[in-house]
Amino acid sequence: MSSNIHATAIIDPGAQLGSNVQVSPYAVIEGNVIISDDCDIGHHVVIASGTRIGNGVRIFAGAVIGNPPQDLKYKGEPTIVEIGDMTVIRECVTVNRGTTATNITKIGKNCLLMAYSHVAHDCVLGDGIILANSVNLAGHVTIHDHVIIGGLTGVHQFVTLGTHAMIGALFRVSKDVPPYVLAGGQPLSYEGLNLIGLRRRGFSPNAIQSIADTYNLIYRSKLNVSQALQKLTSMDGKISEIETIIDFIQKSKRGIIPAKVR
Repeated sequence: MSSNIHATAIIDPGAQLGSNVQVSPYAVIEGNVIISDDCDIGHHVVIASGTRIGNGVRIFAGAVIGNPPQDLKYKGEPTIVEIGDMTVIRECVTVNRGTTATNITKIGKNCLLMAYSHVAHDCVLGDGIILANSVNLAGHVTIHDHVIIGGLTGVHQFVTLGTHAMIGALFRVSKDVPPYVLAGGQPLSYEGLNLIGLRRRGFSPNAIQSIADTYNLIYRSKLNVSQALQKLTSMDGKISEIETIIDFIQKSKRGIIPAKVR
């Protein structure tokens, strides 16, 4: 099926558009852009040079994708933004392309970036991520699959968020958030498991209990994190979710969020 491009849209001859691409009034698509099949580009959207968009992506009015990074070290080098299949980008979202540190800002498949959220340079987002309204990610943030971040939350540069974690609204994230947890408060702290999310995604009761036992050891025992990690690594017969937690903490560079003070 051919594309449907409004007469007022401005599309550089160097842009590549797949089949069945809808481009609404006053959208601007620069050169060195690739937009795959079945995408819908809303009115007044700007798709800047270096952007790569997968199949079935919807981008709503006023979003700006692929502009240069807001980094004073950036000197105009060619870098890219990659948007995965079936991702939805709502009104006035901004996604900056990478710097030469990594050359890419990457957003996975089936993500939802709600209105006014911002993804800075060199961020890497996995699949199934939800950023609520006005979430702001600083540069070099890594978010693993199926993370949800509440509205008006800011995430510090170089922070990593573990798979299936959920972070409440109106918070500041300055340390790494481990997998499967619910985080909130000031300072941001471990509040328990993301139980609703885990159940919705089909985690078994046994797996959830094992995850809970692991975090009780990390956060509720008298052991410090290093001691708890040592005990966990020595255990036999660990399920994959526990291995994921151990691997995350071992690789953490900013340190993990603390336990909530009771």
